[in-house]
Amino acid sequence: MTKCFAGLDWASRTHAVCIIDERGTVRSEFEVSHDAAGLAELCRRLKAARVTAVAIERPSGVVVDTLLEADLQVVPIHPNVVKATRPRYRSHGGKSDATDAYLLADLLRTDGHRFKPLAPQSDEIRTLRALVRGRDDLVATRVQLANQLREVLQSFWPGAAEVFADVDSPIALAFIQRYPTPESASRLGPKRMAAFCAQHAYSGRRAAEELLERLKGLRQAADPAWGLSLHGGASVVAGFVQFREVHLYISPEQPKLEGEFVRALGARPAEGEANLVVLSPFYRHSVLFEPRVVEGLRVVSDLQLFLDLSCFAQRGKEQADVILERRLRPAWAAK
Repeated sequence: MTKCFAGLDWASRTHAVCIIDERGTVRSEFEVSHDAAGLAELCRRLKAARVTAVAIERPSGVVVDTLLEADLQVVPIHPNVVKATRPRYRSHGGKSDATDAYLLADLLRTDGHRFKPLAPQSDEIRTLRALVRGRDDLVATRVQLANQLREVLQSFWPGAAEVFADVDSPIALAFIQRYPTPESASRLGPKRMAAFCAQHAYSGRRAAEELLERLKGLRQAADPAWGLSLHGGASVVAGFVQFREVHLYISPEQPKLEGEFVRALGARPAEGEANLVVLSPFYRHSVLFEPRVVEGLRVVSDLQLFLDLSCFAQRGKEQADVILERRLRPAWAAK
């Protein structure tokens, strides 16, 4: 009976599988989805091909547990080993290099005696590992949601995102719920802040006065007094066109802000073409409505970017179409 070996290239959504015989000839190549139906199909096809062992880079996980429960031998091969042996499988004049799934299967065929197969685990160990995986998924989800919350707050209420150490801590979430906007916290004084902290059993090292001072500084930064537009702003959210000029809206209600930018950037008046153009919006509340902070830069809204670029001569229409397709239409469809 011909022996067959399988290599499985693990991924988050689909897994690539390659089955070879004892001569290294490919018998089958296919992909399965990372769900119950896909893993069941994987086990069925491996058994139908009379696979004796499966090589995989991960020594644990749902895929490994499923293979072991199906009485298939699983042989983990460290990614460093796979990386070190990849040059010997590199194509010479061929159309493509060997896939990782084939590489794993062939390593198992030629060097299988060097690797130790996994032993089947008890029900208790499998249950424990499932609980650990569930916890890891929950932690990853919490981090993702905390990052999303911080990004949203940075666009209009950065004080709520930074006043406490962790934006997803109980005290920070309670603060956001009680004071969801800068306006709602406008009358927040030392006594009220201290009472709020006491009510929620805050045990941090910052006094109420210190928290308020931190909040005031960040509240001032939340004022949408400036924002990037045209190609400079578009490059931050959906860059497509190369540009030489940066266009910056500055609110006429903040006359000192232009001087601060000039000093900070070391800018000076240009006699010819300028690489920094300061714009004063006539309708400040509409032009600077709902800006967002991306990688530390304040950018006007996607709608304002689209409107400005549509009227801009230097490839503005081209970049406006990119903003429309990549930013505005998906946002409208989501609503």
